[in-house]
Amino acid sequence: MIQDEITFTGHPNVLSTHTKTIEITKAPRLSLRGDCIIGVNANKGCRDLKPALRDLLWQPNLVVKIEIEVSDLHFAIDGRSDSRLSLQNDHDIVIRKSNFACPRTVAVSCNKSSSDIPRDLVYLLRNPQIQGLLRIGVE
Repeated sequence: MIQDEITFTGHPNVLSTHTKTIEITKAPRLSLRGDCIIGVNANKGCRDLKPALRDLLWQPNLVVKIEIEVSDLHFAIDGRSDSRLSLQNDHDIVIRKSNFACPRTVAVSCNKSSSDIPRDLVYLLRNPQIQGLLRIGVE
């Protein structure tokens, strides 16, 4: 499996209530309108992912394994790669339940969204001192 890891921090405005997407961003701030955003101050956007991983994410219909790790809590997501992904965004990483592809999208047809994240994990993500890890891999 080829994978990459992205670190991010929590923010008091993390809601994690969006039913279609999960997002992390390099931005340091988060408004309450960003209900899919689970982390800020990410160390990578789509464009920064390892070239070997990007090459696999561009392949059609491969299994994409995504894991969110915060403290001792883990949350797993399964999705698909797509040849329409451009992976050109410098600031954000978005995981989608739908098949919509834009420069911020890293996986489509995912089985979970931010509203599916357990509330105990979301509670931790509201702490700006907490560090999270987003792991993306393709089999």
